[in-house]
Amino acid sequence: MARFRDALRGSGLGAIAEVKRRSPSAGDLRPNADPAELAAGFAAAGAAAVSILVDARFGGSVDDVRAARAVTSAPLLAKGFFREEAELDELKQAGADAVLLLLRDLDDRRATAMLSRATELGLDALVEAHDADELARAVGLDAEVIGVNARDLDTFAIDRGAALELVASVPRDRVVVAESGITARAHGAAAELAGADAILVGSALMRAPDPFAKLRELLARPLVKVCGLTREQDVAVAAEAGADLAGFILARETPRRAPAVLPVPETMLSVAVYVGERGDAPSDLAQLYARENGHRARDGVLLRGEEQVARVVDRAWQEEDPEHIERARAAEGRIVLAGGLSPENVGEAIEAVRPWAVDASSSLETEPGIKDHDRVRAFVAAAR
Repeated sequence: MARFRDALRGSGLGAIAEVKRRSPSAGDLRPNADPAELAAGFAAAGAAAVSILVDARFGGSVDDVRAARAVTSAPLLAKGFFREEAELDELKQAGADAVLLLLRDLDDRRATAMLSRATELGLDALVEAHDADELARAVGLDAEVIGVNARDLDTFAIDRGAALELVASVPRDRVVVAESGITARAHGAAAELAGADAILVGSALMRAPDPFAKLRELLARPLVKVCGLTREQDVAVAAEAGADLAGFILARETPRRAPAVLPVPETMLSVAVYVGERGDAPSDLAQLYARENGHRARDGVLLRGEEQVARVVDRAWQEEDPEHIERARAAEGRIVLAGGLSPENVGEAIEAVRPWAVDASSSLETEPGIKDHDRVRAFVAAAR
């Protein structure tokens, strides 16, 4: 049986899928949820671990851990508001592999005692922080697994931007879990690029008609980027089709130059595309190519702030590149595959390369900068 923290260290973005019947902020979510059925299904759908709410305010109990343990060997995280070592003993006996420790409710003396007892019992601990002060405490307590919660537990408001900055600041020798407010693939991708090893998803799964299909959707790769967007109506169609990334080319030499980075819905990430020098347009990510012979170089990089988070394997500017797919297949790390992709060939390219994201622009147009909505929909469908 994989330990909780080791399971979260797997390649790519992992997920902790949560069994949660109700929420104090949202009310009933899935009041008749069967923890055994859900735990087994989540494990089969690709969850690295399963979280079980054991607090009555969430409609849970320790018996839910026992029920889940009886049907799955996946690591189980018991979630509640634990303050006493005896509670950890009970959870261990019920079959938990890990427990949640909320620094909001524990001073350092109590947190240290709880961490010590968890270690004695062979339990991992997910030490949760909500702000910079709590994160500093988690690091100071030598917590190996740190959760960053985007939800303010007093107001229940979600602040993904602030949470992502906290995720990015966690030392890289810790396992980092991004929690709350993750309802779309773009949310998970943003957490992944900020440095999260895993996401914890509860409400989005519990609300879904098919929780297992929703989990598979959140974890599925490649992401899909529609680039060369210049009009708000084209952004809307790309979003409706299910694209994850919206690309706005700001290089001077292209007929697809966007007037600006246009607004995108919260289910997408915006990408500003530059050639030569990076500009300062507000965007979630930037895609940067060197300039060669007055045009973009063959390959580029994807940046989050100043950090390179992926390689863009593209084709030479307006040239054939017969080694394009082989170069992409041989590349290491996160790969954004771009250049010559279309609804007709993207499936074959994905099969050959297994990229983190695919990127298309000119093949989806009626004229430069004007998208063919049917081809946008077809590309996203073929890629997803």
